[in-house]
Amino acid sequence: MQRVPVLVDAVDRISAAGTASAIREQPALELVSEGETRPGGVAVVVTERIDEPTAERCRRFVRGHGLRLVTVVTGVNEHELLRAVECGTSAVLWRHETSPEKLTSAVLAAHRGDGDLPPDLLGRLLAQVGRLQRNVLQPQGLGFAGVTEREATVLRLIADGLDTAEIAGRLAYSERTIKTVLQGVMTRMQLRNRAHAVAYALREGFI
Repeated sequence: MQRVPVLVDAVDRISAAGTASAIREQPALELVSEGETRPGGVAVVVTERIDEPTAERCRRFVRGHGLRLVTVVTGVNEHELLRAVECGTSAVLWRHETSPEKLTSAVLAAHRGDGDLPPDLLGRLLAQVGRLQRNVLQPQGLGFAGVTEREATVLRLIADGLDTAEIAGRLAYSERTIKTVLQGVMTRMQLRNRAHAVAYALREGFI
C-alpha cells in the first residue's frame, strides 16, 4: 500500500518534533519535507491561532503544492474559523484533544477528500452564517437561495450546538433522514464536507 506523504508545519520545535514523531509511527503515513511534497499529500499545520501569516502558509500548501490541509489549533474565533475554511482546511483539531490516533484519522480522511470540523466549531461557523443572514441579507430582502426550509432548519439547529441525534429528536425525523438532508446540501454544491459547503455558500452568496 502506498503511504500518504505528510508535511508538518508547526509553530514551535517541540510541537514539530511531537507531531513528526506521531506521523513516523504510522505505517500508512510518510513524513516528508516541503520539497518532497506531491499533489494529494497532506499538510498538518500546528498553531496557536489561525492568524494571517498562518493562513498564508496554508494557502501556499493548498494552492501552491496541491496538498490537503489538516489544522491543529489551540483556539479560534469565528473570523479565524472562516479564514481556515476559506484557505482550504479539510479538518480542524483541538490541540488539547489531539492524539496520534485522531491525527492519523484526520490525515487519512483529508487524503481521501473527506474531513470535517468538530461539532462545536461547526456550530460556531453556522452561527456566524446565521448572524450574516439576519444582519446583512434579510434587511435587503435576501435569504437562503437553493436551500430548502428543512435544510435551513437543520443547519440552524447545528448552529445551536445540537448533534445529529438531537436534531432528529427535535424534528421527529430519523438520524438517517438528518444525514440525508445534510448530504443533499453538500451534493448539490459538489463539496467534500459540511464546513466546505458553508464556506462555498458564503463565498458565492447563496446564504
